[in-house]
This record gives sequence, C-alpha cells and structure tokens, in this order.
Amino acid sequence: MNRTLDPIRPLDAAGREHMLSIYRHLHAHPELSMQEHATADFIAAELDALGIENFRCGGTGVVGLLRSAERGAENDGVNGSGPVVAFRADTDGLPIAEDTGLDYASTATGVLPDGTEVPVMHGCGHDTHVAALLTAARLLAGSPGAWSGTVVLVFQPGEETAAGARAMVDDGLWDRAPRPAAVLGQHVMPLRAGTVTIASGTAMAMADALRVVVRGRQSHGSQPQHSVDPIVLASSMVTRLQTIVSRELDPQDPAVVTVGTFHAGLKENIIPDRAEFTLNIRTLTPAVRAQVLAAVERIVSAEAAASGAPEPSVERLYDFPENYNDPDAAARVTAALDDALGAENVRRTGPLMGSEDFGHLGSSIGVPTVYWMFGGFDGDEDLPVNHSPHFGPVPEPTLTTATRAALAALLAWVGTKAAPRTGTESNGERSDA
Repeated sequence: MNRTLDPIRPLDAAGREHMLSIYRHLHAHPELSMQEHATADFIAAELDALGIENFRCGGTGVVGLLRSAERGAENDGVNGSGPVVAFRADTDGLPIAEDTGLDYASTATGVLPDGTEVPVMHGCGHDTHVAALLTAARLLAGSPGAWSGTVVLVFQPGEETAAGARAMVDDGLWDRAPRPAAVLGQHVMPLRAGTVTIASGTAMAMADALRVVVRGRQSHGSQPQHSVDPIVLASSMVTRLQTIVSRELDPQDPAVVTVGTFHAGLKENIIPDRAEFTLNIRTLTPAVRAQVLAAVERIVSAEAAASGAPEPSVERLYDFPENYNDPDAAARVTAALDDALGAENVRRTGPLMGSEDFGHLGSSIGVPTVYWMFGGFDGDEDLPVNHSPHFGPVPEPTLTTATRAALAALLAWVGTKAAPRTGTESNGERSDA
C-alpha cells in the first residue's frame, strides 16, 4: 500500500502545521464568487514561496505551473519534460452566516451583485480543496526529481455561480498553460473523513436555472372579473411543472425540477399584473436535459394561453455543464486511490444530482476529466450537508486524505522515477514502484 507515493518526500510536522494554517486562514476569510481577490493574492503568495511560476486568469483565478526536474550533465534546470496533467481547486465561498462554533469561524461579509450585503462562509468546503492542492504542490515541489512532467494547478473562482470555469477558459487558460492529458479534481462531502467515493461515467448532474416572468392584468381584489390573475396562473404553472418528472420522463431517467422562489404582489387587496418564479433543473444526460427544458417552455406557454395572458418570458440565469468521468481515466485514478488510501477506503458510486462547472475545463479542449469526493467528518450519520451554516469539516484526517488523494491521482499521470514503469510509460502511465 502507498507505493505510488513512496518517492515523494513525506509531509513533516512543520508542513502539516502549515497545511492546517492555510485551511484555517481560508476558512476565516471567505469571499463571494468572482470576488476572490484576497484569496487569489494568498494563493499566489503561497506559490511564489514555493518557487512555482503562476499567473492570474479569469479575473480572480490563479494558475500555477509546476514542472519536474530533469538533472544531468547537460541539463541542470527544471524543464518539466514528460506528461502534463491539470488539477483544479475551487476558491469561492457562499452567502451564508456561519454557525459551526469553530474558533476560526468566518465573520466575513460580502456584497452580492444586486448590492445586498450578506455574511459569507466556506459552506461548501472549498477551503479544504485549496489547502489540499497547495499542500500537494508543496510536496511535489519538494521532490522535483522523483516525478516527470508538468502539473497545472488551477485555482478556480466562481464555481457556485457556474461562472469561473468559463471565465478561465475564455481568458485563455489553455493557451497560457500547457494542454493537459487530463483534468482532475475533488470535493469534500458529508462522508466519513479518511474515505473517498468515485464514479465511472456520469459523475454529477447538469443544472439549469431559469427565471419565468408571468404577466397578467391588475385589478382590485374585490373585482377579479377585471383581472388576469398572474398569481393563480403562475401557481398552475408551478403545479404542472412537477408533472414533467412524474409523468413525462422514463422512471429510469433521474431528474429534478425545483421551484426555488416565487414573488408577486405588494398588497393583499390588489391583484397584481406580474408574478415571477425561478426554477432549478437537474438532469444526467443531454437528451433528458433537452426534453425537460422543452417541456418547461411548453407548459408555461400553454398555461398562459389557457388564462388569456400574454406569453411569459423564460430567462436563462446560468447552467452547469456535464460532469463526466472518462471510464478509462477514472479507472486509472481509482487504482491510484486504492493504492494510496487502501481499497477499503475507496468506494465506487453512481452519479450525484449536485452540479459542478468543473467539466468545462476538460470539455473545452476535448480531454478527459475525473472528479471524486472525499469525506470531511467524524462518523457516518447526522452530518451537516454542503451549503449548511453548520458545514465545518474536521481538519484531520480530512486534509491529509485529500492531499494524498490529489498526489496519488497526479502521479498516476506524471509517474515516478523510483523504479522502471510498466505499461505505457510514454503517456505517463502509473508506476508500480
């Protein structure tokens, strides 16, 4: 066990304390999506201290280029010859008031795009992602002659709003960094610390967020005959939309249609002229996604026509891409995780209905992606879920597990030089040493 990691210098006591200090700092100082300015400065300073070349990308994103060392009589520098692999950690926090009781709990505030001031916390554990990737980078940088290749460290902003991955790609991420053979990533979840789960094929759902604006005719509440009541109309839409999953989809095609907000009216004796609601849709395949979105358009239009109302508007707020674990690449990562963490701590699982914009980093250049989950809590029951004010992962063994998982997966691509490799060495096949 753990033979994959043997050539890498282990984390000493000082390194472990530094890892914990990174985590505590990030947890106490979260920033909202696409506003991660201090976080980006902090990450860049950590990379600078390790001597890792880095640049800003996508506004508040940071990219590090970590190259192995090939040393010889005619080559005494760092050149990173060998395979290229990328690893992503997201950096943004959420508009949540933290209620964990931790002595490093966040008291930060931020301002939403509409100008609303809100509390901010790392309610989805992105602080653990950054701390683990920075620590893995520290260990790889400390053993430059033990592996061969280039690791692209992608510290991505704006995951929670599905803006960050696109922003980095649009800002020339893969023109400014070497094109990787694969893009890897991981996420903390309400699972037992020390364990990981990984899927082959579809890993997470696609997501679409829509705003529907329904228009009617305003009237006095005592004279409904003069109105077209948008509240009654929109309520019919909300009810009918639930039949998409229950009556239009094959029962073996998972999907979720959620109405998350509903706003209408200003006074109880006025029938308003407008109602508005927002939808969140989760699907696992492009075909089902297209079917559900078409059904939404059909239903809101038909319900409006039935009420004699104008055609409603349907506005797309954001969408999350497909998050697909290439089966061959996932098998390679799974084997490395088994080796590093013990097969008893690595569980194969099916797709989750949560969503991520991670997949865009690979699909934008046509390379495979692999994404897995690691546990962050003691025990297996009554654990706080992501996006909860109580979401505070235990630092250990959470961070050590995430760091070892990241290292093992990276070394499955760039390989090690502790012993001759077996298999397809030319493309960075994992070493059995």
